Amino acid sequence: MTKFLATTALALALAMPVHAAQVAEGDTLADNQELNFWILDAIKSMDPHKNTDKSGSYVLSQVFEGLMNEDAKGAMVPGAAESYEVSEDGLTYTFKLRDAKWSNGDPVTANDFVYGWQRAVNPATASEYAWFMELMNIVNATAVVKGEMTPDQLGVKAVDDKTFEVTLSTPTPYFIKTLSHTTTFPVNQKVVEEFGDNWTQPGNLVGNGAYKLDSHDLGVNLVVSKNDQYWDAANTIITKVDFITVNDQNVALTRYLAGELDWYNRLPAGQYPRLKQEYPDQASTSPQACSYAYIFNLSDKGPEALKDLKVREALALAVDRDIIVDKILQGGQTPAYYWTHWAIEGFEAPEIAMAAMTQPERLEKAKALLAEAGYGPDNPLKLTIQYNTSDDHKKLAVAVQQFWKGLGVDATLNNVEWKVHTDRLQNQDFEVARYAWCGDYNEASTFLDWFRTDGYNSGKWSNAEFDKLLADAKTSDNPAELYKQAEQILAAELPYVPVYHYANAQIVNSDLRGVPYENVMDNWYAKDMYRVAQ
Repeated sequence: MTKFLATTALALALAMPVHAAQVAEGDTLADNQELNFWILDAIKSMDPHKNTDKSGSYVLSQVFEGLMNEDAKGAMVPGAAESYEVSEDGLTYTFKLRDAKWSNGDPVTANDFVYGWQRAVNPATASEYAWFMELMNIVNATAVVKGEMTPDQLGVKAVDDKTFEVTLSTPTPYFIKTLSHTTTFPVNQKVVEEFGDNWTQPGNLVGNGAYKLDSHDLGVNLVVSKNDQYWDAANTIITKVDFITVNDQNVALTRYLAGELDWYNRLPAGQYPRLKQEYPDQASTSPQACSYAYIFNLSDKGPEALKDLKVREALALAVDRDIIVDKILQGGQTPAYYWTHWAIEGFEAPEIAMAAMTQPERLEKAKALLAEAGYGPDNPLKLTIQYNTSDDHKKLAVAVQQFWKGLGVDATLNNVEWKVHTDRLQNQDFEVARYAWCGDYNEASTFLDWFRTDGYNSGKWSNAEFDKLLADAKTSDNPAELYKQAEQILAAELPYVPVYHYANAQIVNSDLRGVPYENVMDNWYAKDMYRVAQ
């Protein structure tokens, strides 16, 4: 076994107390060390193996801790594991766990990770993220997910209480980057088995993170407070985080300006320029690894019209992305003509013909394609665009409706709540649906794997060449080139309409320190923050 300290980030992490909130010289701590953070939608589940959305990840990353965390710039740093080794062949990772406790005082052991990871792939758990363990290339993960093997055959084991071993089926350069994701979090087996489906309720839930769950009023707020059992509790300064749900983004901004919120990301469309001018020390924007799109339902349940590539291409061409980012959003977002966010580490953007055209050229070609497909004034194409409740999603859906109207397309808008929206996506109960994918780790495969035949892939598009490129990329010396080819297949097949790449336009109370503005993955830990006296 060789010590694997290949990245400077990890070497530094092992040498420095990077986990704690580091109070800068000259800063005086405020008396109030509580944080009010905005979230758009209700948290669907406090079960780390059933979470599917970003808001849930924000909360779960406070209550649980995986093997690795991320620093302010997104580099991987030790979490529950204080170090790891990797074998010469790159297939076996051995993690040494630090001395840590669950919030109920139980020791955190390697068996907790074994149980958690086996639970994530167990079909009985019905985790929508079981596939994540597959793309981590853990031995037997796919067979277990398919029910062809039992969970205890997954390539993980507890060598002893403080040594957790993972065996991969193939060397996976991005493996370490996956280890801050909620699907890889441990859970306390005793608690899960005692309370069953109710184990995530306040009073029952036991976590190993810096905070413990105090209350959860679904769709209103969720409160976590400092966990005194956490291994680094002595250096955790923020004492409480209140995650406040506000579906109306403009109302959320009003509440921020009234002092009811301390941190509000996802500013309402069009508001950033004004806020930056009026609150220059609070408003900011930076790249965020998410891409916004409209997904076509290409399954047997989808409309026949969308099976025609000419129709899909026409719809994609007609969307004026410059109007969306420059006139509607105005928060630093960039037009998207491919799926992977441009800021992902190591990603090389493909050349896309559509991107080189002017919008009048795109519109002219779109009209011709739709006519070739047999649609026109006497036979208008009718589609329904589904989106989840949000003023911004509505604005964009209305804009797309108008762009398509210019082609002669009759698009109906259908607004539903987030849970309904995701359920319909998972069941292919839609025609065209607004969607955004946020990367789970800082490598292009986290985006492209979404469109694999057996990936998340809500529209059920399938392409064998695309699947093979992603499979080959896992062991390639030059995966960036294969990712570029995969993007070009998506651009040719257009199972979706790429719209824009995210930027995190946000406003943060000027007394809050430790906000990771440069983390393109938009992951954060309240334990790394503090408030200063003003």
